[in-house]
Amino acid sequence: MKLVVGLGNPGASYRGTRHNLGYAVLDELAARWHASAARARFHGRLASATAPNGTTAALLWPETYMNRSGLAVAEAVGFFRLDPTVDLLVICDDLNLPLGRLRLRTRGSDGGQRGLRDVIQRLGTQHFARLRLGIGPKPPGADAAQFVLSRFLPEEEAIVAEMLQRAAACAETWLTEGADAAMARYNASRRPETASEERGSEQPPTGD
Repeated sequence: MKLVVGLGNPGASYRGTRHNLGYAVLDELAARWHASAARARFHGRLASATAPNGTTAALLWPETYMNRSGLAVAEAVGFFRLDPTVDLLVICDDLNLPLGRLRLRTRGSDGGQRGLRDVIQRLGTQHFARLRLGIGPKPPGADAAQFVLSRFLPEEEAIVAEMLQRAAACAETWLTEGADAAMARYNASRRPETASEERGSEQPPTGD
């Protein structure tokens, strides 16, 4: 079994914000894989699904708010007795990537993403797959915490919609073909030209 986790903040007020892209990708995967109805479990919402290759996948939306995401992840990993190095994929936003860019890695630091930081701390390892979705750059002078909780501009929505589809496809490839195939196919995806890229290139750590 594989565990796919989408990071975000619970509640209607956060729906559609930049920080909730992890939730949005998981919603797309749940639809693609005809997942079961999500139920409250592991300090979040859990659904089960079957990927195209027949692999059982658990989909987890932590509901502890972003900076405590690791609580739900660690509970699920422990309960299902998973090996994070091969069985876990965490999906989150990344302020340090330009809007529309995907980056899958199988290990590494949190890069300033506080939800990812908490996952690393609670699991006690950096060795697990994480798929980052670019939401940057931050406009010059804007507060990082406020920016990640903002909604996308109308001219960004088409790029975001395409990115969500590619991110779901990348996650599916990770599960069905492995991390190497997914990285080769999606990390080299073209970088869309967006209005957000004209706002500047300042890239501070993410906040909540």
